[in-house]
Amino acid sequence: MKSKAYLTLLFVLVLVVIAALFDLSIIGNRPFKLGLDLQGGSHLVYQADLSQIEKKDWASTMEGLRDVIERRINLFGVGEPIVQTERVGDSWRLIVELPGIKNVSEAIKMIGQTPYLEFREPKPNYDELVEKNKDKLESGEMEIDELFQPTSLTGRYLKKAQVTLDPNTYEPRVSLQFNEEGARIFEELTERNIGKPLAIYIDDVLISAPVVKEKISHGRAQITGRFTPEEAKKLARNLSAGALPVPIKLISQETVGPTLGAISLEKSLRAGLIGFLAIVIFMILFYRLPGLLASISLVIYIILVLALFKIIPVTLTLAGIAGFILSIGMAIDANVLIFSRMREERKEQKSFERVIEDGFSRAWPSIRDSNVTTLIVALILFGLGTSFVKGFALTLGLGILVSIFSAIFVTKNFLRCFINTRLEKWQILWK
Repeated sequence: MKSKAYLTLLFVLVLVVIAALFDLSIIGNRPFKLGLDLQGGSHLVYQADLSQIEKKDWASTMEGLRDVIERRINLFGVGEPIVQTERVGDSWRLIVELPGIKNVSEAIKMIGQTPYLEFREPKPNYDELVEKNKDKLESGEMEIDELFQPTSLTGRYLKKAQVTLDPNTYEPRVSLQFNEEGARIFEELTERNIGKPLAIYIDDVLISAPVVKEKISHGRAQITGRFTPEEAKKLARNLSAGALPVPIKLISQETVGPTLGAISLEKSLRAGLIGFLAIVIFMILFYRLPGLLASISLVIYIILVLALFKIIPVTLTLAGIAGFILSIGMAIDANVLIFSRMREERKEQKSFERVIEDGFSRAWPSIRDSNVTTLIVALILFGLGTSFVKGFALTLGLGILVSIFSAIFVTKNFLRCFINTRLEKWQILWK
């Protein structure tokens, strides 16, 4: 049994050395991924207008919106942006975190540059409205927008946008290509509006209203509006980067400075170090040599968890650090249960080997149940919580999984190494 314990500890030692080198970026030169509250940057919250979208399509539309905004942000080279959707009752929000972006107006401009493309068709009484309000339309008393109504064809169905030249005027125009579903909607739209104008709006501004001459089945359209070459290129680029499937409105903005983030990180690390030292002192005072071994196991646990955070990678926020520190407490709790059971076994005058095995076997059900219940709560928080809560749940869950490994494979095998040794006989070390 001792030889098996030595081999297990050797394997753990090699694993820990590799993990430590990874933590220190000596191998796998990858820094820890810090969240907005630690690194600094901009935090924006947008409200999505889903009034024109069927309720059953809300979730998929918001996912499309998230993907579009993410692609848009990536074009500007922002490192590790976080774009998430959040449902609050019947309203949906888009949360955008941009690490390293300290200028909020720059961040807002970055998001707002993505245009909202939509097609509108004439109202059922279009001809009557035009005839009745001809003078008002010519004088500007009535907006032409009042003649059209929204359709389901928006930028969410856009596949591609590029600049082409009008073969008749040689002026630049923006050619659109829709995906399969968009092509079907466009075909139906043109079929029922032959001989009537089809209005193309970008950001609620009428760009052009070409008259439909025939049903269009290939899913292609053109936007003409006396563009300069640069304007056409910019519009095509922005549409290709992502036409918004629904309009969005900025409802909250916040900037976290790098100094504030550094202070928060320093305080968190200091709190963690103080907590760790307090645990080590407590364990050694109350459990003597087993407490010292548990403290060494705790150091191994911390090294492995930090390496795991880098490998995944896990975005470390203040909430995530809190979850990690809590998981350290859960890890030491397992050792406390084990050592308490071992003390009870020693009172029955059992051999040291039996004390270890029976102590672990009796403590295991309690360790298993407490960790499983905490993991269930962490999973629920991760599935239903906001981005900050998810960070807490993820670090807590990963920490618990590693703590189980630490208690079973590290602490237990440390103790097995003392079977049939002189230290086994020193009662003062085990009381």
